[in-house]
Amino acid sequence: MAQPAQSPAPLGFDTDASAKLSALRRTKFVATAALALCVLVFALAKSFETVHPWLGFVAAFAEAATIGGLADWYAVVALFKRPLGLPIPHTAIIPENQNRIADNLGRFIEVNFLAPGPVREKLAEVDFSALVADWLADADRAAGLSRFVMRLVPRMLAAFEHSSLRGFVTSRMLEQIEKVPLAPLAAELLSALTDDRRHQKLFDEFTKVIGRFLNDEQALATMREKIREELPSLFNLFRADAYLLKKIIASAGSLLDEVRVDPDHPMRAEFDHFVQTFIEKLRTSKQYAKRAEKLKRDFLARPEVVGLANDMWASLGQFIEQDTRASDSIIRAHLANMFVEVGRHLAGDPRIRADMNQGFVVALATFVESQKNGVSKFIADQVKRWDLAQLTRLIEMNIGRDLQYIRFNGMIIGGLAGVVLYVAERLFLAG
Repeated sequence: MAQPAQSPAPLGFDTDASAKLSALRRTKFVATAALALCVLVFALAKSFETVHPWLGFVAAFAEAATIGGLADWYAVVALFKRPLGLPIPHTAIIPENQNRIADNLGRFIEVNFLAPGPVREKLAEVDFSALVADWLADADRAAGLSRFVMRLVPRMLAAFEHSSLRGFVTSRMLEQIEKVPLAPLAAELLSALTDDRRHQKLFDEFTKVIGRFLNDEQALATMREKIREELPSLFNLFRADAYLLKKIIASAGSLLDEVRVDPDHPMRAEFDHFVQTFIEKLRTSKQYAKRAEKLKRDFLARPEVVGLANDMWASLGQFIEQDTRASDSIIRAHLANMFVEVGRHLAGDPRIRADMNQGFVVALATFVESQKNGVSKFIADQVKRWDLAQLTRLIEMNIGRDLQYIRFNGMIIGGLAGVVLYVAERLFLAG
């Protein structure tokens, strides 16, 4: 089915278009009146030349001025229309060559204005990072940006939930975790824990647990039963089990009290040695590394881990969705503060601003380079769609007054040339 033809695009005119049009009409009238005056002067001078020979110079001037004025009138009119409506070749130049003018204009802008060098040079003059920093540092703008971001979050979560992206991200996370060597990582974490003897706090907690165990009635009854089973029956007649249990509990309690109050107790040193030895084995032992990797793979292979990851995603999404609906959204407030801080830090760091500006220049210059052919075609298409009458009127209104002065110049130069030729003619005849 044929597409309907597009109507010519209307052209906009300046607000002072009426003033320009009036000035053009006045200049046209004066130029035409000057041409008519030249014709009249020529006729009068020729009529009285026999009586007053010096009028020959006036007649020569007026005659050549008339010819020059007519020639320039023809040239000016031929730019916009056909002189006197006659189908003279190479007239109405602008209307007849609208498509060619449009294509050449588009190519001219593409080659001269959208070339990589000028574009990069112009973009480098703009401090994009300062504009971004000033914009972000404004609290109201930062709050507005955070509200805009938060409005997008529910849609992002919905798209994430109803796509395979969540499963993909979960599987990729588990794959990346599986690639991390567990034994060296555990060694580094334990090394950080042992800095400043912080692991001794764990040892203190262990002694407290043992202390509570020794004071537990059920645990003591179990221990006494084990002692009774190991002792001969004769000793049980004298309640030796109770005596041994009491001695064991008292000795153990006394030892734990000593350990807790003495930071340099030998048992603490033994615990230090045990921890350091374990860390070193984790760091260097291949056997420990294999065991740790097997433990990690077995753990990640359990379905409960995948379920836990999915539950974490669901909980996170639910929290974010609820927070976005709240009037006192925590995330929104933190986002606004973050944007303000980013703006302030960016304003105070010239190195980051320079890198950021360079990135803007490269990105925008690349975009212009990739789109300049489309810009050229767009400009050409727009010019081709312009209404011919309006296009001619717009050009004539803006440059037509200057073109009318060409008619004045043509008459003056033509007249002077006519006088020179007339003088040369008289000198030649006299000779």
